[in-house]
Amino acid sequence: MKITGAKVFVGGPGKNYVTLKIVTDQGVYGLGDATLNNRETLPAAYLTDYLIPNLIDMDPRKSEDIWQLFYRGAYFRRGPIAMAAFGAIDMALWDIKGKLANMPLYDLFGGKSRDSAMVYAHATGADLPDLMDSITRYVEQGYKAVRVQCGIPGMATAGYAVPEEVGGKGDYMTDFSGIIPKTEIWEADRYMRYMPQALADIRAKFGQELKILHDVHHRLSPREAAAFSKAVEPVDLYWLEDPTPAEDQDALRLIRQHSTTPIAIGEVFNSVWDCNKLIKNELIDFIRIAVTYGGGITPLKRIVDLAGMHHVRTGFHGAPSHSPISMAAQHHLNAWAPNFGIQEYLVLGTPECDALFPSDHVMQNGMMHVSDAPGLGVDFDENEAAKYEFKPGSHPIVRLQDGTMWDY
Repeated sequence: MKITGAKVFVGGPGKNYVTLKIVTDQGVYGLGDATLNNRETLPAAYLTDYLIPNLIDMDPRKSEDIWQLFYRGAYFRRGPIAMAAFGAIDMALWDIKGKLANMPLYDLFGGKSRDSAMVYAHATGADLPDLMDSITRYVEQGYKAVRVQCGIPGMATAGYAVPEEVGGKGDYMTDFSGIIPKTEIWEADRYMRYMPQALADIRAKFGQELKILHDVHHRLSPREAAAFSKAVEPVDLYWLEDPTPAEDQDALRLIRQHSTTPIAIGEVFNSVWDCNKLIKNELIDFIRIAVTYGGGITPLKRIVDLAGMHHVRTGFHGAPSHSPISMAAQHHLNAWAPNFGIQEYLVLGTPECDALFPSDHVMQNGMMHVSDAPGLGVDFDENEAAKYEFKPGSHPIVRLQDGTMWDY
C-alpha cells in the first residue's frame, strides 16, 4: 500500500482552516488539520513544499516511522509551524489506519473508557450581570461545566474573550478587519481586586454542582498568580487556566506552594518536552496541549500516558483554532484516555461548517458522544471547500496602560 498524493486546502466559513487530505493507491484517504491560528499559510507551505513530496510512495500504515522521520529528520525540531504540519499528517495516517481496520480510532487506542465525555462551554459578559445571563443560558442547555470571563470595571478595554457591550458576543475568532492587530489594555491590580469576588458571586448563584473554570490567559506574574490562586480557593474552581506564562516552569512551584486551586496549562505547548517537567513534578492538574500543535495523535497518546502516571488529567484545547478534524481526533482520545478530565468545546456546528466537515459526532447536554464510524469519523467536502479562500486576520495584542507590551 502506498501514498499516491496529498493536497492542502486553506479556508473555511469564518476561519482559515488548513486541511490535509492524503490519498492511497487503494482509494482510501485520510484527513488531518494543520490550522495554526493567524499563521495558517505557514504550515500549509511547509506541508506543500517539504513534507508532501517525501510522503509520496510511503506506506501509510507506518505512521510511527513517518512521524519519527519528519520530527527527527528535520534537525531544527519542534515549534508550532512544524508540529502543526506533522500533526496533520499523523491524524490523516491514523484516519487511514482506522478505515483499513474498519474501526473507530478509540478502538485502535484500546477501546472506550467512557460512553461520553464532558465538555465545557464559554460564558462571557461585558459585566458580571451579563456574564450571569450567559452562564444561565448554558446551564439551561444542560452544560455541567462552564468557563467564565467578564469585563473588569474601570479597565480601559473589555479584555480577553469579553464583548464590548452587554449582550454582545465574545471575540473568539480571528479579527478579519486587517493584518494589523488591535490592542487590549491590561491592569493586573484591577483584575485581582475584582475577579475573586465575581467568581464567588457566580458560585453563590449557581451552587456547588456547576463546574466553574476561569482563564487568566498568561497575564499574571508568578507572584500575582500565586496570590490570585489563593484568593479564589473558596470558590472551588474546576480549574484556573494559564495563570502565568509557562516558559518559566519553575514559577509554577510558587503557585503550588501557596494554593490548592487546580491549574490547567498547555494550549500553546508543542511537544512532550514543553510539559514533561510540569507533569513529572506534578505542578499542574490538567494538560491542555492540543492534537494539532502537539504534533498529532502519536505524541499525544504518549503525553496522556505520562500524565496518567502523575495524577494529571486531560483538558485538550478546543477553541476555533482547530477544525472539526482535529476535534474529532481529540474526541477519540477523550473516549479512550483513562485519565480524561474535560474537553473545551466551542460550537462549530454552523450549517456551513457541517457541510464542509460532515460527521456523526454528537454533543448533547454538555456531553460529547463520539462517532463509531471507521477512522476519525469526519469527512471533508472538496466542493464546499472551493467556496472559501484564505483571508488574512489577526488576534489582539496586549499592552499595559503605559504602553508596555504584555502577554496575550
